[in-house]
Amino acid sequence: MTRPRLAIPLGDPRGIGPEVVSAAIADSRVRARAEVVLVGPSGTGVTVDHAVGAWSRGGDAAAAGRLAGLAIEHAVSLAQSGAVQGIVTAPIDKQALLAGGYDFPGHTEMLASLTGSHVAMMLASDRLRVVLVTTHIALRDVPQALTRARIIECAEITRLGLRELYGIRAPRLALCALNPHAGDGGRFGDEDDTLLAPAAREADIAGPFPADTVFVRAMRGAFDAVLAPYHDVGMTAIKVASFGSAVNVTLGLPFPRTSPDHGTALDIAGKGVADPASMIEAILECARFSDVRVPAKK
Repeated sequence: MTRPRLAIPLGDPRGIGPEVVSAAIADSRVRARAEVVLVGPSGTGVTVDHAVGAWSRGGDAAAAGRLAGLAIEHAVSLAQSGAVQGIVTAPIDKQALLAGGYDFPGHTEMLASLTGSHVAMMLASDRLRVVLVTTHIALRDVPQALTRARIIECAEITRLGLRELYGIRAPRLALCALNPHAGDGGRFGDEDDTLLAPAAREADIAGPFPADTVFVRAMRGAFDAVLAPYHDVGMTAIKVASFGSAVNVTLGLPFPRTSPDHGTALDIAGKGVADPASMIEAILECARFSDVRVPAKK
């Protein structure tokens, strides 16, 4: 079997990205499954090794964010040209990214902009898959961003992604409620009755179901994925269930993209204690996606 070529931008060089990537690409499973292309910033004359050496022990956040952003841009250009078959991103610092001149709240939004894609952010493990309807926004902004059109779009992207990448012919999707107990008949808010339920019917997905039960039901096999209305309700569920083994998957891109389920961990960077397990899983998953990805019949 031909090993897929995967680009790995190293993320914020002050964080644990470089060390977990280094450990991951030394793993025998990764070496057997993928050809890895480490990506540094293009057009700056700064190599990956130099960037890491310059900033791994602290350093200017704006410079680190600039390096991370340039590496992401270069990785996307490689994927769009066909030079690599997928991208596995190491963690970035969102404040540093902004300070470095990239006004995106995260990888997902930046990749969507660079490729002109409509995407959905999914965290997946062998126990649970969670897709975020809204991503990196303040909780107070969720009611305005959580629209009927976005719920339906997210369901369509998820359904197609599960068919293409996981081979699930008829994905069973559920929608997590916004309010406690799905509003309890309107007592704790009427959004679940007036917005989420009609959108779920139109998208042909189940729910909305209360957050305190829907993820348990999915883990017991009732659903292939749960659509979460906002970031923390979905991320808390998947990280409690599978932290360290879950993989971040961007659905809707023209190429596979994965990442580990953790952040930059600036407080432990360079101490040699960072766990590469999630990065290893992200690379293996991206390699598998690169093997199986074919256009699905609608």
